[in-house]
Amino acid sequence: MKALVLSGGAGTRLRPITHTSAKQLVPVANKPVLFYGLEAIAEAGITEVGVIVGDTADEIRAAVGDGSQFGIEVTYLQQDAPLGLAHAVLIARDFLGDDDFVMYLGDNFIVGGISGLVDGFREERPAAQILLTRVPNPTSFGVAELDGEGRVVALEEKPEKPKSDLALVGVYLFTPAVHEAVRSIEPSWRGELEITHAIQWLIDQQRDVRSTTISGYWKDTGNVTDMLEVNRSVLETVEPHCEGTVDESSEIIGRVRIEKGAKVTGSRILGPVIIGADTVISDAYIGPFTSVSEGCTIEDSEIEYSIVLRGSSLTGVRRVEASLIGRDVEITPAPRNPSAHRLVLGDHSKVQISS
Repeated sequence: MKALVLSGGAGTRLRPITHTSAKQLVPVANKPVLFYGLEAIAEAGITEVGVIVGDTADEIRAAVGDGSQFGIEVTYLQQDAPLGLAHAVLIARDFLGDDDFVMYLGDNFIVGGISGLVDGFREERPAAQILLTRVPNPTSFGVAELDGEGRVVALEEKPEKPKSDLALVGVYLFTPAVHEAVRSIEPSWRGELEITHAIQWLIDQQRDVRSTTISGYWKDTGNVTDMLEVNRSVLETVEPHCEGTVDESSEIIGRVRIEKGAKVTGSRILGPVIIGADTVISDAYIGPFTSVSEGCTIEDSEIEYSIVLRGSSLTGVRRVEASLIGRDVEITPAPRNPSAHRLVLGDHSKVQISS
């Protein structure tokens, strides 16, 4: 069995961060979202992985390499334009051959991995198996309609009037039957070859299409709100650990991980929190559910429920919360004095904020 991982999307909902960075590489708990998916694939015993890349191909290649860090062997497949998930299957035909495969969207996050799902599919081998979860806003997703016995009878992509609240999760399992399906469909009104249309074709051809409804944690990390929520979820599992230095005047409470070379002086950190390598925290408060990447500086400032990317600094700022701050950002005081700040800042930004 092989895996096909989609890492070619533009990430428009995460702009301006994704103007200068691949959305799949935005870190959750200081590790790129994409890495969680690759680890889940490796844990399921799959070693041959095709990675679909687009405009951010060089960045994805630099981060993932040959896949050996995950125990997998990676083949990169170029998609010249984001023409749909079924199009990704189409261009991966030679790589996939006649093998069964799991298709995994690189910006999706599933707690608990996919090993059980893959094992079940290997035994039963339906033509396709999809994951579903109940969502409050089904118009934003592909939606499945089930019959009274739980079989999939229809799929619709981002329907205006959904027939259920069961959304497709970004993990799909297929036998080679899907290759005929993706060749048989036409582009949607969006100009894309939709995987939901390919699966619907299989249903119409009386092929065995099954679903599993998951109640565990799943998020599409395509926007800031969901990215922060996933970060919160992962930080809940952090174990206290310190490889840096913390002076006697600092207070560390709860699950806090301080990585090698980090320095904490005169500060209060209330976990769960991760402080990246070589980051300096001075006279500051770091509140719960905050990830600070490597090489950052936070001085005389307060921040919580936020993600701070590599090389950024906050100096003299009260108070930052629910924010996603890009790489090499500088945040400093300005004359005005709001009571709180919500920020989504792209890489290399410079912002002045009242203290």
